[in-house]
Amino acid sequence: MSAKQPTIKEIAKRLNISISTVSRALHDHPSIGLRTKTRVKELASELMYEPNQAAIFFQQRKTFTIGVILPFLSEAFFSAAISGIEDVAGKNQYTVLLGQSRDDAEREKQIIDTMKKHRVDGLLISISKHTTSYEHFEMLKRSGIPLVFFDCIPNMPDIHYVACNMVSGTVQATSFLLKNGHRVIGLINGPEKLYASKQRKEGYQIAMSKHRLKYDPSLIVNSDLTKESNCEATRQLLLHKRKVTAIVTFNDYVALDAMQYAHDQNIDLNKDLCFVSYANLPLAQHLKYAPMASVEQHPYLQGQKAAEMLVELLGKKEDEKETPGSYKIIVDSQLMVYNI
Repeated sequence: MSAKQPTIKEIAKRLNISISTVSRALHDHPSIGLRTKTRVKELASELMYEPNQAAIFFQQRKTFTIGVILPFLSEAFFSAAISGIEDVAGKNQYTVLLGQSRDDAEREKQIIDTMKKHRVDGLLISISKHTTSYEHFEMLKRSGIPLVFFDCIPNMPDIHYVACNMVSGTVQATSFLLKNGHRVIGLINGPEKLYASKQRKEGYQIAMSKHRLKYDPSLIVNSDLTKESNCEATRQLLLHKRKVTAIVTFNDYVALDAMQYAHDQNIDLNKDLCFVSYANLPLAQHLKYAPMASVEQHPYLQGQKAAEMLVELLGKKEDEKETPGSYKIIVDSQLMVYNI
C-alpha cells in the first residue's frame, strides 16, 4: 500500500462514484442510500482513510481548539483548574492548547499572539500579576475571538469571567481571627494594582467594620509575591508600632514564606503569631508550619465553569455574538480551618 494518505478522490475512483457522493456517505447524509454508504465506509476502513481535518476546519471556520493561558502550570491551583477545563473541552470535542505566562505580562502578550496565529476558536485566561495594560485583550475582542477570564481577572468592563468571591473569603478569614481574640491583624496583600488585591483589601475593611474596629491602613503591606518581597512584608509587620498577633496572607505560598521568616525570628507560630491564607493547597495542612486556615477557591469548579462559558459563547451564531453584555459567575469561597 502507498505511504501516501488515501483521499476521498481515491475512494470515489475505486467505486466509480462522485467525490461529493463519497463525502456525503461518510457523513451519513440522508440523500445517500444504505448500500452506497456501506460500500464507501468499508473501503475507507480498508484504506485506513482519515478525514482531512484542515479541510473540515476551513469548511466550518473552526479549529475546535481553545487556548488556555495561566501563570504557572506547576501550581496546584492551576493544575486543578486545567482538569476542569479539559473535562469540559473533551466532552465538547475541543482540544486544549496550554501556555504559561510565568507572571510575565510581555510573555502573556506573546502567547496570545501565537495562539491567535494558530487560529484558536477562543481563549481562557488567568492574567499574570504584572498585567496592568489590557490592549492585547481588546485586540482579541476586536478580532471576534471569544475570551473568558478566570481566577485572576482584569479590571475591565464588559468581560466574561468566572471568579471566586475574594471579598467574602477575606471577611471569613479576618473574622475567624477576630473571633479567636486577635485585634491587631496584618494583611500581606498582592501587587496594589491587581484586582484580587483590591478585593482582599475590601474584605479586610468590611470585617474590621463589622467588629467595630478602626481600620488601620498601615497594617496592610503589599508584596510582589516573590519570596524576598513576602519576607520583607512580614518584617515590616513584625516591626509595626502595634503588636501584630495575626497575619492574613495573599495565598498559601506567601504564608509559607512569611511563616518561615517568623520562625527564623524565634516566633512561636500559630501561638504568638497566627496565620490565615488562601488557596487551600492540598499539602498545606500537613506541613510542619502551616496556616491555621485557608480560603478554598474551588479551582476545578472555576476551570469547569469558565470552559462551559466559553463553549456556550463559541456555539452562538454570529449575530448573537455581537449582543452587548457579558457572562459573570462568582463562586462562593469557603474558609477551611486546619487547627486552632
